[in-house]
Amino acid sequence: MRCSGTPRAPAAPGPITLLTMSQPPPEPARRKILVVEDEPTLADAVLARLNAAGFDTAYAATGPAAITAAREERPDALVLDVMLPGFDGLEVCRRIQAEQPLPVLMLTARDAESDLLAGLGAGADDYLTKPFSMRELIARITALLRRVDLVRAQALKANGADAEDADPGAPLELGSAEHPLTVDRARRRVRADGAEVHLTPIEFDLLLSLARRPGQVVSRQSLLAEVWDWADASGTRTVDSHVKALRKKIGAERIRTVHGVGYSLESGVEAGSS
Repeated sequence: MRCSGTPRAPAAPGPITLLTMSQPPPEPARRKILVVEDEPTLADAVLARLNAAGFDTAYAATGPAAITAAREERPDALVLDVMLPGFDGLEVCRRIQAEQPLPVLMLTARDAESDLLAGLGAGADDYLTKPFSMRELIARITALLRRVDLVRAQALKANGADAEDADPGAPLELGSAEHPLTVDRARRRVRADGAEVHLTPIEFDLLLSLARRPGQVVSRQSLLAEVWDWADASGTRTVDSHVKALRKKIGAERIRTVHGVGYSLESGVEAGSS
């Protein structure tokens, strides 16, 4: 059957729609860890585990090489052995921290208290005693980097905050009128008896954790979880070592030890009291 009538002109083509695939969001930059270790087997194992965990890595085997690598590689954190050729890890830590402060996880084969306190005094934020598990190494590094990010965020907020927004970061005034202790949360600064005290990031976080609850006893496990983001009770000696380092800087009498439990920041203590 034929259809009669005027034939229709072909329809004009409509606008062409291009189908485009959405671009995936850019991946966050990988954090770089500088590993300074002169024992090849251990160094290879640490580097491999860090790479598997998603970090970029750089490597140095001597004290002088570590200083050069820190300048050239600009790492986000440092895994540093104490015993190194050239000069030791304590000197490496002091020199690097003087040039460009970095979170430092120190590795030591000795667990004597004097050695640990020396590492903290040189500017290390945390330490691991050999032998250690790679799982704990990654957890400690991740916690250090998380703390650095938090500090930067707090600094940016403090720099851009209005006066009426300052209450959450208002300084904590502790101690007595004659011997004050001020913890400036927004600027992460501490003054004891009117003089500024230079604390490592972990020492500041430890003091702040105690200062939020003056006079209250805070358990080692709670401090370990809050400050180090590490809930393993076997790490409580880390808390003890950092408390001792902190006492040297703000005054031993300000932090009371409750044996078998934890520590308390004494809010009204007189400096020099027993």
